[in-house]
Amino acid sequence: MDGLAARINDALPQTQCTRCGYPDCAGYAQAVAGGEAGINQCPPGGAEGIERLAQLTGRAALPLDAQFGTEGPRAMAVIDEAWCIGCTLCLDACPTDAIVGINKRMHTVIEAHCTGCELCIPVCPVDCISLEVETPGLSGWQAWSTEQAASARRRYEVHGRHRNTDARLADKAPEPEALQDAGARKRAIVEAALARARAASQQRPPATTKP
Repeated sequence: MDGLAARINDALPQTQCTRCGYPDCAGYAQAVAGGEAGINQCPPGGAEGIERLAQLTGRAALPLDAQFGTEGPRAMAVIDEAWCIGCTLCLDACPTDAIVGINKRMHTVIEAHCTGCELCIPVCPVDCISLEVETPGLSGWQAWSTEQAASARRRYEVHGRHRNTDARLADKAPEPEALQDAGARKRAIVEAALARARAASQQRPPATTKP
């Protein structure tokens, strides 16, 4: 990463949310440095983040481009452990390894490590993950600190090493057969987990009401 791209990357919140249209903050930084992306595509950074990039690039500050989202309070993912089937799909989706759990066991979110990227939401097959506002009344860099950004960046780098993130984000798309095989495996995992959940619910005694 060249000097300007590195400085831009340092100025980003490192939520790795992909809302900017790039696979991670470093990718967006490279695109901004190369003149391929605007400085107003990072909702987590908000207006203050745009000002930071304007100073680094010498470009005029612009309002946040609405097609990439809106500035708002930072959210945190919360897993409804009663509904979690332990499919592990959210573990790979989380860029900072903020979710812990093992196959067929409920998962939970480590609050201190969650960036509110929302990437775990669409991969959950049973919709047991929701978002809760973590910083009411505060948004952008008012809701996020330099220390938190640095921590998220370190965790993302570790995630990339042990989750093979580089391969996942490679330009070359998987072969159709590989996609079909992966999809079949995921469906089998989810169907088996749902079957276990249904069986467990049927074995529970009926709820009693107080007179």
